[in-house]
Amino acid sequence: MIRLQQINLMRGGKRLLEEASFVIHQGQKIGLTGANGCGKSTLFALIRGEISADAGDVGIPKNLRIAHMAQEVLALDRPAVEYVLDGDVELRRIQQAIADAEVRHDDNALAIQHAALESHNGYSAKSRAEQLLHGLGFSQDQMQSNVRSFSGGWRVRLNLAQTLMCPSDLLLLDEPTNHLDMDAIIWLEGWLKQYPGMLLLISHDRDFLDGVVDQIAHIERQALTTYRGNYTAFERTRAERLALQQSSYEKQQKQKAHLDDFIRRFRAKATKAKQAQSRLKALDRLEEIAPAHVDSPFTFTLPEPERFFDPLLLIRKGEMGYAGAPILKNVSLGLHPGSCIGLLGQNGAGKSTLMKTLADQLPLLAGDRVEGEHLKIGYFAQHQLESLDLDATPVLHIQRLTKTAREQEIRDFLGGFGFHGDKALEVVKGFSGGEQARLALAIVAWQKPNLLLLDEPTNHLDLEMRHALTMALQGYTGAMVLISHDRNLLRNTTDELYLVSDGKMEPFDDDLDAYATWLSQQRRGVSLRDTSDQVTADSGAGSSARDRKEQKRLEAALRAKLRPFRQRVEKLEQALEQCHASLVELEQSLHDPSLYTDDGREQLKTLLARQMLLKQQSQQLEDEWMEACEALEMAESQVS
Repeated sequence: MIRLQQINLMRGGKRLLEEASFVIHQGQKIGLTGANGCGKSTLFALIRGEISADAGDVGIPKNLRIAHMAQEVLALDRPAVEYVLDGDVELRRIQQAIADAEVRHDDNALAIQHAALESHNGYSAKSRAEQLLHGLGFSQDQMQSNVRSFSGGWRVRLNLAQTLMCPSDLLLLDEPTNHLDMDAIIWLEGWLKQYPGMLLLISHDRDFLDGVVDQIAHIERQALTTYRGNYTAFERTRAERLALQQSSYEKQQKQKAHLDDFIRRFRAKATKAKQAQSRLKALDRLEEIAPAHVDSPFTFTLPEPERFFDPLLLIRKGEMGYAGAPILKNVSLGLHPGSCIGLLGQNGAGKSTLMKTLADQLPLLAGDRVEGEHLKIGYFAQHQLESLDLDATPVLHIQRLTKTAREQEIRDFLGGFGFHGDKALEVVKGFSGGEQARLALAIVAWQKPNLLLLDEPTNHLDLEMRHALTMALQGYTGAMVLISHDRNLLRNTTDELYLVSDGKMEPFDDDLDAYATWLSQQRRGVSLRDTSDQVTADSGAGSSARDRKEQKRLEAALRAKLRPFRQRVEKLEQALEQCHASLVELEQSLHDPSLYTDDGREQLKTLLARQMLLKQQSQQLEDEWMEACEALEMAESQVS
């Protein structure tokens, strides 16, 4: 258990926390939230022992193992998998002791260290490191590549994998989903759910917080307040509290009226049943939590496009990619006013290539592109921040676009994006990543596009700005195509989903939960059909009856050989699902307030003991499932 009592924290003359108290119990997973600069990262530094409190008591067990992400990765000539293994310092110590004993030919010391290695689960360490890298999107070849060869974003993933590799009692994660795609985020969410220690998490991804944490610690006005439940529960509780404050009532009513109007309009045009139901549920939830953001520093609307033509853009049988290297084929897409499309697909499948082609930054390799009259595209690229002039101010960026615009008009517009007062006249060079991202969005919005193309617009944005962007996109009347790893943004702003995979773009007539299942299936390995196709290709099966008979024999042999491995994986999956369901049901029971009274004390002890047992059982089942999946993958590679 970690206990902070009556803590005062100051940095650079600014008071961050005043008489703040905070307790983390074994097994708790806590989301740490609050505005940028409120002291979240400073609190992490306090817990790590890097700084001292200005007042108060910090109670941290002496032998507590703390793991946290480093902020930088050195450009090392060291394989990625070895870099990840370096996260387990005790493993490296034992391995070095074994090497030293071998040099000395000390059989007694060698036996002792090999026993220590087995006790530390050292023999499976490399396999576990590879599983972490695979989950975070690294291919088998990349695992052997030198750290020096990876870009900044992939080095961040390496740091995360190294942190997860480190045995720990407390895990401190500060924005771990930065630079991750949705596939890796969903994998990380599942990993953290099974983490047995204490977790303190800073994240601007509300769906990720909802899926991982069971408590929120919110920093506001130098106070730290804890809320039971996930981030959505925190928003609702805070909304109820703020609703009691008369000063916020009028603003809440205006926001509620806007949402009521939008939901009414959406219900009238909803067509795809499953997606429509998911969207309406999300909007209903958004209506409930909207008051929790009435004091947000960000509020803006996207300007009404000046002119429309229907359709805005048509692509017929398009082939997209680069000269001599097509990535997508036979793409047909019509974009009309009011279209709200989300693109799904694994990293590298071609989503950004499709977006660049829609933006006319890449020419079609084949097919037809038909632009409607008055088409005006607003394109936010994945690396949009690089296009900013670091020596210019936000006001100057807008003035360059519209030389006739009045400065006060520009400053009023920029205020909605958080650039108030003198901030609008500061040069971009000194801005944080979040401030630069807000300015880049403001520049796109100012141009009043009727087709909005957004490729990962939430990178660097905090929770409040993401909420403001969600609200603004809901009221946008033009067409929109969105790529985002932020599931909350996708769920609340898109009406249609398309899956980009295997060189194609096809409608995805299901919701994001189903997409997460699809990703999980993709991650588990090649399907039987795919493996059978490989057998067919390798055997050179032709049209003769003999070849077809041989093909069927090979497929039957393949199925027979793989069946025990698949059955083992499926059996463990079913057991894991049952264990997770029991754990969810039990944790719902723990929300009962009566358990925390004197009369409920014994029942609480029983439930907590059961919870610990289920968590241990879940961890054991997951370890067995990972081993079974590895065995299946090895069997598939041997027969393919």
